[in-house]
Amino acid sequence: MPLTILKVKNAKPGRHVDGRGLCLLVKPSGARTWMLRMQLNGQRRDYGLGSALDISLAEAREAASVLRRQVREGFDPVAERRKAREVIPTFEAATRSCHETLGDGWKEGHHARWLSGFERHVFPRIGRKQVDQVDSACVVEALSPIWLEIPETARRMLQRIGVVLDFAHVKGWVPEEVSLRSVRKGLPRQNDKRGHMEAMPYAEVPALMRQLAKGAPTIGRDALRFTIYNAVRSNETRLAVWTEFDLDNAVWTIPGERMKARETHVVPLSRPTVALLRRRWDERADDTGLVFSKDGKKPMSDMTMTKLLRDDGISGVTVHGFRSAFTDWSSECTDYPKEVADKALAHKLPDKVEAAYRRTDFFEKRRGLMKLWADYLQSPPNADTLTAE
Repeated sequence: MPLTILKVKNAKPGRHVDGRGLCLLVKPSGARTWMLRMQLNGQRRDYGLGSALDISLAEAREAASVLRRQVREGFDPVAERRKAREVIPTFEAATRSCHETLGDGWKEGHHARWLSGFERHVFPRIGRKQVDQVDSACVVEALSPIWLEIPETARRMLQRIGVVLDFAHVKGWVPEEVSLRSVRKGLPRQNDKRGHMEAMPYAEVPALMRQLAKGAPTIGRDALRFTIYNAVRSNETRLAVWTEFDLDNAVWTIPGERMKARETHVVPLSRPTVALLRRRWDERADDTGLVFSKDGKKPMSDMTMTKLLRDDGISGVTVHGFRSAFTDWSSECTDYPKEVADKALAHKLPDKVEAAYRRTDFFEKRRGLMKLWADYLQSPPNADTLTAE
C-alpha cells in the first residue's frame, strides 16, 4: 500500500515502500530519509532524495518522478555527483605530480632537469589551465614561441607534455586519451636536422671568451666559460658538484652516472679553469653542493648559457657546438692525434675490439692539449695560432 502522511509520521525503524521504487528509510535513531531504487544498465542503484524532515511525501514523489525521467534519458546522478566531488588539478599540478611519481626511476640528471623546460616555456602559458582542458590547440599555443627558436627543446617538451597527459588519463583527471599527433600540423616545419649542433668557428671563440671575461662574473657566464675551457657537455657543467674536484692537482672526476657513455671521465683542468673554480669556491653556498648554483641545490636552467649567447647577439650557435669548435681547432692547429681529442671529449670508440685493447686515457697528453686550448682561448686578437711541440 502506498504511504500516507500519517504513515510517514508514525513509521518505525526499517524500510517503508511507497511504490515504483520510492521508499522511506527510518533508522533506529529516528533519522528519516527518502530513497529511490532503480535499475541502470542492468544494475540496481539506490538514489538518496533527502531527509523526510525537509521533504514531504508529495515532494519526494515529484523528485522520484523527475529522477526516473532523467535516468531514462541517460543521466547518471551517482556519476555526476562523483564527478562534482572530484578536484581536477591544473596542468602544472598534474605535471609536478607526474614528475614526483615517475621520477624515482629516472637518472639523477634527467630527474633534476625534467621540470626546468616546463617552468620556463610551458607553465607561463598553460600551467593554470585544468589538465582536462589541455588539448592540441593549447600545446600549439605553448610551443609556438620556441618551435623554431630552439627546435630540439621544443620537440622534447612536446614528448614530455604527452607523458603528463597520459599520466593524467591514468589518474582519471582526463576522461579520454589525448592525441598530440596533430600538434605538428599547427606549427611551421622545422628545417634543422635532429642531433645537429651548430658550432661557432674556432677562430671566433677567443673573441667570445674575451667578451665573456669583460662582463661581471655571474653563474651563467662562469658556467659558459668553464664549459668552453673544458669542451664538456652543458649538463656535465650544470650538475657538477664540489666533491668531484681536486683543485690542488687540477683534476675533475665526473662519475659515470653523469656521463653519456656511463663511464667515469677524468678531466685535466687548465690554469684559467682552476682560477675560475677557486673564485667560485670563495663564493660557494656549501662545500658539497652544485658549483654553478645560487644555493648549491637547484641546478641552473639548461637555457641559461644559450641565453647568454643570444643576449650577446650570437644566434644559431649552440653551447654543445663548442665541442665541435674544439675538435676542429685540435685537428687543424695542433699535432695531437685525433684519439687524444676524442678522449678529451669522452667519446666512446665505436669499434668494440679497438676499445677493448686501448686501455689508456691519454691523461698527460690531454693535459697538454687542454693547456694549449686554454692558451688559445686567452690569446689576444690577431695572435699566431698555437701548436703542439
